[in-house]
This record gives sequence, C-alpha cells and structure tokens, in this order.
Amino acid sequence: MRRRAVLRSALGFLSLEQREPELRLLHRYADTWRGIGDVVAGMARQDYDLELRRYNGRGWRAMFFLSGFEHSLTADAGGAWAPSPWEAVQRAAADALRRREGVDAAPRDWTASDESPR
Repeated sequence: MRRRAVLRSALGFLSLEQREPELRLLHRYADTWRGIGDVVAGMARQDYDLELRRYNGRGWRAMFFLSGFEHSLTADAGGAWAPSPWEAVQRAAADALRRREGVDAAPRDWTASDESPR
C-alpha cells in the first residue's frame, strides 16, 4: 500500500504544470524512456501490465491492464492518449490507480480553490 501511495504522489506531481524548478527537475527525470520504465516497474508491483502504441505520428496511447495472459478492458484498466509516450504512460498509470481505488472522477485541482484538502 505504501508503494502505491508513493507512486500516486509522484504521478500527481507530474500532472502539475511545470512552473516551479522542482517540478521541472522531476519532469527532466520522468519524461524519458527511463522514467517510463520506472512507472512500468511501479505499476508491475501493483499487478498491472502496459500496452504502449504510437499512432502514425499523431500521438501515443498507453493502457494499463491487470496482469494476466489476456488483457481485457475491465473497470480497473486505465488508459490515456498524449503527444509523448511518457505523458501517455503517466496519465494512464494515474487513471488505472484511480479506478482501482474506486475513484471515478478526476482528482480535484486544489490550486483553484480556497478550501484545504482533507
């Protein structure tokens, strides 16, 4: 459970706009093939397999399926389209973890509110 929380936190920070130097540093590391490998390793520990495809220069689709011989589109599968492979993988991983935890809605943007997160 702790590893999942760390992975979710990292993916959450990667979804933020790169305004601060710390976020640019995180993206410099994560927005690479090595960064994809680290996300895939973290998702494998959560029993997920990755399917990553490039579509004729139009973008990338990443899908995380629960591990198994046959990949089925279940409620726990997560997917995303993006211009870069690392962005697609990061978004798909966050989507899969959100779905597995039963959170259907997108995470709330607390920067657009005066409220505090719980």
